[in-house]
Amino acid sequence: MRPHVVAQLAVSLDGVTSGFDVDLARFYALATLWQEDVTLIDAGAILAQEHALLAAPRRGPRAEGPLLAVVDERARIRSWELLRELGYWSGVLALYADQTPERPPDATTPELITGYDRVDLAEALDVLGRRGVRTVRVDSSGVLLRTCLALDLVDELALLVHPVLIGGDRWYDTGRLDLRHAGTEVFRDGVIWTRYCVSR
Repeated sequence: MRPHVVAQLAVSLDGVTSGFDVDLARFYALATLWQEDVTLIDAGAILAQEHALLAAPRRGPRAEGPLLAVVDERARIRSWELLRELGYWSGVLALYADQTPERPPDATTPELITGYDRVDLAEALDVLGRRGVRTVRVDSSGVLLRTCLALDLVDELALLVHPVLIGGDRWYDTGRLDLRHAGTEVFRDGVIWTRYCVSR
């Protein structure tokens, strides 16, 4: 059975995901409410934070934490051991495609291979479900999330809406989605946390 897939992202009033300050402590505190078994992220997001990750303290794997699954079709990630040691996740899993470049012969990172030249996200979720994964949180506001939405893989969407207007490209045309309101909370600083179920 495919896991429940949830996506949470911070957006401006006009639907932009960058160019404003986000309270990351609140963002990730809210994200813990789903108690995900797997955090799904793409290699680009990891590489964009690589310098910060290198400077972060290494507390060791968190046994009760979720598994970090990284979509890395071009095998760009080299810091798997660092990710494992950051103290957020219980372990790491590389999501590769058949045509992903060869890894070093001494590579020890667990792999899940689906798809030909691109990771087959639907198949990857099916495999994770068969392994007992119940909840997956997509940690992305970019291509990975848009792909998951386009493939009807997202079950729940939570938006942390900030009271600012940024201008620029909206993260997604939500008019394409059949959304059912599931709850809203307003914080003192005017940020609104609003949740939707995504109907198929």
